Amino acid sequence: MLLCPRVDLFSKRPEELAKTAPLADRMRPRSLDEILGQEAVVGAGKPLRRILAKRGTPPSMIFWGPPGSGKTTLARLVAAGSGLEFVPFSAVTSGIKEVREAVERARARRREHGRPSILFVDEIHRFNRAQQDAFLPHVEDGTIVLLGATTENPSFEVNSALLSRCRVFVLAALGEVEVRSLLDRALADPERGLREKPEVEPAALDWVANVANGDARQALNLLEIAASAGKVTLEAVKDASQRRMAGYDRDREEHYNVVSAFIKSMRGSDPDAAVYWLARMLENGEDPLFIARRLVIFASEDVGNADPRGLMVAVAARDAVDFVGMPECFYALSQATTYLATAAKSNASGMAYLRAKEDVESTRNDPVPLHLRNAVTPFMKGLGYGKGYQYAHEQEGAVVDHAHLPEGLVGRTYYEPTDRGHEKEIRRLMDERTKKRRKS
Repeated sequence: MLLCPRVDLFSKRPEELAKTAPLADRMRPRSLDEILGQEAVVGAGKPLRRILAKRGTPPSMIFWGPPGSGKTTLARLVAAGSGLEFVPFSAVTSGIKEVREAVERARARRREHGRPSILFVDEIHRFNRAQQDAFLPHVEDGTIVLLGATTENPSFEVNSALLSRCRVFVLAALGEVEVRSLLDRALADPERGLREKPEVEPAALDWVANVANGDARQALNLLEIAASAGKVTLEAVKDASQRRMAGYDRDREEHYNVVSAFIKSMRGSDPDAAVYWLARMLENGEDPLFIARRLVIFASEDVGNADPRGLMVAVAARDAVDFVGMPECFYALSQATTYLATAAKSNASGMAYLRAKEDVESTRNDPVPLHLRNAVTPFMKGLGYGKGYQYAHEQEGAVVDHAHLPEGLVGRTYYEPTDRGHEKEIRRLMDERTKKRRKS
């Protein structure tokens, strides 16, 4: 854990340290006016700017945003503007022991100077519930001002009690224009920018601004690596990157966001968008069997009897994924995705179940009607089991005229087929059979 005495966080560093600091660290904004792409948070009249303008004790805050969007920078600016002791540590490398030590030092400083200390917790979502609870009493009694940074949705990752005591500021990924502007700054700034002035291809900077996915740190790191060769070319930055720096986590919010976009694209009959989200998942390491399971569910939930072949295609894709594996199984997944996205849609089967389930839960569960029971013994036959049952194959049109529901539910309709795809034919057959029953 890094514990440090209060210093001017933006004063000039010792010469030997400045020489070894990475470009991304040297280019860290020193004021709100240098921050790019976060006008909704730090623009004129916005809450965070007003808080810093007061130069008093700030409230506890959590900065939520993607990597490289400025969370740590904002925390340092808040600390610098308040003049309070700034104690940073990372939830990745620290635990409850370090938290307690930091709080004890903060309590001692408060007794001596009458002011709280700022505890900055990077990756605060890495702390479990018990560890987060350790902050609560000290935030409550004013011993510490808690500043947290997280890439994950605090609604899910931060205790509700702690969250209610913090202001949450949502940061956005930088746009390509902002990242491109930052790269230009790094090339032009004689003090903090690239020390050597390499020859630069504009197309290389455009490519970096695109491939960085809004992450300022990644963009500056990539520029620094490419510039070490003395010339920033498109080929050099591609070699330095090797792969787009995508933001995806298989067990956190972005995972569910992308899966949601995938499902909704298929439901909206947009095969192009569906395949894009499929590729986003697969290329970022998603388990292909997870995707296959979602396709099987979708085939019944959203396609249903409008195209009964959809379930066959989805199950076949699942079997193909299990049999073939990555990388070739993308063919089967893409085939199933495009088929289901373009298929006729109906959720009537699922809705039928939910309506029936509601009756099961809210009405009396009457006995099975006698005519639907099997009379497997003479005694049961004597009680009337099976009496009056009509064998459908012996009836005209295979239509019987007795009910199949319990007496209290006779006449209930659960399945209401649509007029889309194969369900249009199902509806026609159902209407014909209803007319025959009424006639009989």
